[in-house]
Amino acid sequence: MEMKMRGSFGVYSVTVSFLLCGCAMQATPPQAAISYPAVNVPAAGETAAVATQNADAADDPAIFGKPGGARFDFAGKTIDGLLLGTDKKAGLYVFALGGEVLQFLPDGLLNNVDLRPEGEGFVAGASARTPGRMGVALYRFDGASDVRPAGFIPADTGEPYGFCMGRIDDAPVAVLVLKDGQVRVYDLDLSQPAISGKERLRFAIGTQSEGCTVDDAAATLFVGEEDVGIWRYDLKAAPGTRISVAKARQGQLVDDVEGMSLLRDGGATYLIVSSQGDDAFAVWDVTGAAGSERYVGRFRVAPSGGVDGVSGTDGVDAWTGPIGRFGQGLVAMQDGDNDGQAQNFKLVDWAAVKAALGR
Repeated sequence: MEMKMRGSFGVYSVTVSFLLCGCAMQATPPQAAISYPAVNVPAAGETAAVATQNADAADDPAIFGKPGGARFDFAGKTIDGLLLGTDKKAGLYVFALGGEVLQFLPDGLLNNVDLRPEGEGFVAGASARTPGRMGVALYRFDGASDVRPAGFIPADTGEPYGFCMGRIDDAPVAVLVLKDGQVRVYDLDLSQPAISGKERLRFAIGTQSEGCTVDDAAATLFVGEEDVGIWRYDLKAAPGTRISVAKARQGQLVDDVEGMSLLRDGGATYLIVSSQGDDAFAVWDVTGAAGSERYVGRFRVAPSGGVDGVSGTDGVDAWTGPIGRFGQGLVAMQDGDNDGQAQNFKLVDWAAVKAALGR
């Protein structure tokens, strides 16, 4: 039988087998996977809580800012940056970096969200799983007004779950991860007001999967198979061409493997992954070719300045470079507890993460 335990080193699993023969009982030696140490990083801010109470509701964030940290307008307000965040029971929030709600789009059951800059603003998408409307909900921000619906790509089968955006040869793509581990990659046509998508490729991961992120420069997709680990896929090779980056229950990740994001800093590309089972985040340097990934370390988000820490986290996103008061970059993540209130999203200074990890 398998027992989940929580101790001072996080969550670990112990598997014990029994062989009964008359009155005798023989047990195999326990096999425990205990997480590697994690350093504490202070919370630097938080958003307002989502409206859905007493439920697992907030799920995934996506960050947007202007090059060099320039300020910009959003619906008549001058701001430093935006944070999109899903309430998977209700729709899509748009927060300012100070945490206040700027906009709410009541678009139903949206799970994961991601975006890519377009012109002065961005194009965004979210995995939509409202019965009768399952697929990819698409949005646009023109750089000044507000976020507006801009199209829909229906899923051909299965329940949409994970979602991320990227570019292949500088052409925009949307990646939909179905709950059963099926993946659909769509080429996006941004030439019309209503964005459309055409399937480019499909493949199967294996079991339940969600978190994903695309390295545009390398046309590489990273995906979290929740009970298995992290896979790295080559989107320009044969469908399903992959290598394993890390496995769950081997110290760096405690399942579920959840949200993930990439951040570039000083010529290096870092992969940040939510280790939901022990309330931590693991970081890899994935700058080089497939197979050369290097584990960097793990961190947790600790209470600071009246903001509570992060636990049971799901989605995570990162912004490269200056944005608002975060001069070297920003990491945002869902907080599954939020000090007993409705769930929300926390902000962490990338400079503090780097310092804690000795980078």
